[in-house]
Amino acid sequence: MPRLSAISPHRVSFTLNGRKVSGPAEPRMLLSDLIRHVLGATGTHVGCEHGVCGACTVQIDGVPGRSCLTLAVQAEGADIRTVEGLAPAADRLSPLQEAFREHYALQCGFCTAGILMSLDALLRERPDPTELEIREFLSGHLCRCTGYGSIVKAALEAARKLRGEASHA
Repeated sequence: MPRLSAISPHRVSFTLNGRKVSGPAEPRMLLSDLIRHVLGATGTHVGCEHGVCGACTVQIDGVPGRSCLTLAVQAEGADIRTVEGLAPAADRLSPLQEAFREHYALQCGFCTAGILMSLDALLRERPDPTELEIREFLSGHLCRCTGYGSIVKAALEAARKLRGEASHA
């Protein structure tokens, strides 16, 4: 039986939350592992490791994607945004994060980062989503604590704030 040689890691370079980064990644390393364990951005959570729960959702070139299903080498040259990139400053929350806080749209918080990344993309694409559109968009996320009602209210409130409309809270 021929002996397989060790596969050396590739240096993967991309933009992470507006900053150029790079790190070593073996061919089978997942993007979630590179982001969390090599680059230290631990806001991205890994739940099911099958792409079902949505906790690992990040934005890849502006589109929500499951980092547990994406190989790290596929991120070469991409613009990756994680929950750490949502806040405009270290001491300020984004309108979406603020709405989550105001509406108690999180409890344990495990799913929250992925949900925020998906909703952020939705609100950029559709500034005036309906409740049904939000619920359909969130159908790929599992949350065991909130029952989704407060998450939907927070998303609708954030959409209003982003459009410059008065609050209905």
